[in-house]
Amino acid sequence: MRYLILILLSVCFVQTSQSQIYEVGFFLGSSNFIGDVGSTKYIAPNSPTFGGVFKWNRSPRHSYRVTAIFSKLKGVDAKSDDPRRIQRGYEFENNIFEVSAGMEFTFLDWDLHQEEPKSTPYLYTGVSVANHDNFFFDNNGVVTSEGTSSWAYGIPMVLGFKTTTADNLILAVEVGARYTFTDEIDGSVPDADFRSQYSFGNTNSNDWYVFTGITLTYTFGQRPCYCNY
Repeated sequence: MRYLILILLSVCFVQTSQSQIYEVGFFLGSSNFIGDVGSTKYIAPNSPTFGGVFKWNRSPRHSYRVTAIFSKLKGVDAKSDDPRRIQRGYEFENNIFEVSAGMEFTFLDWDLHQEEPKSTPYLYTGVSVANHDNFFFDNNGVVTSEGTSSWAYGIPMVLGFKTTTADNLILAVEVGARYTFTDEIDGSVPDADFRSQYSFGNTNSNDWYVFTGITLTYTFGQRPCYCNY
């Protein structure tokens, strides 16, 4: 009886693994930072961004998604609308590597095995973690490295629109804001050794950054079975 159960479970696993459809591709776009240094505009792309995307379409209305993205976040006080920031004149660049995982929801059914062209808006959210360098501004406004790096945890909030193009290819345009649980990306809150002397800005407001761009993914896998969803 035990072996029969194991066989049945194995068959079910094989059927499930063959009855899904996947997407793999790349993200290409630009980023902007929102914090205590630079512009406070929510969508103002100023640095190139690229990465990879993988999706597991679990039903016609939702999929599991993982992304890995490289970017350089940049803040320049001279490009701010705030006269106090313009007068201060701080600027920084910080390379980040972000990994996020979560769920993508489509507004319309997204069955890739239907023959007619398909398009739909979608939302994506989950959790993200981004590695960044640590630094602070000295009394002369010069960026000074702390020689360390940290991981910034956050929540991605993405709005996009996707459509089928050529066979097995999907093109999407999206804007995705990341709310982080840190205020260290722009150097306004250094590590403990420098915090009391070099902190500045609004310590009650954490850092944000935004990715704006396109994804192009290739679909593969067996015909999905959505009967249970």
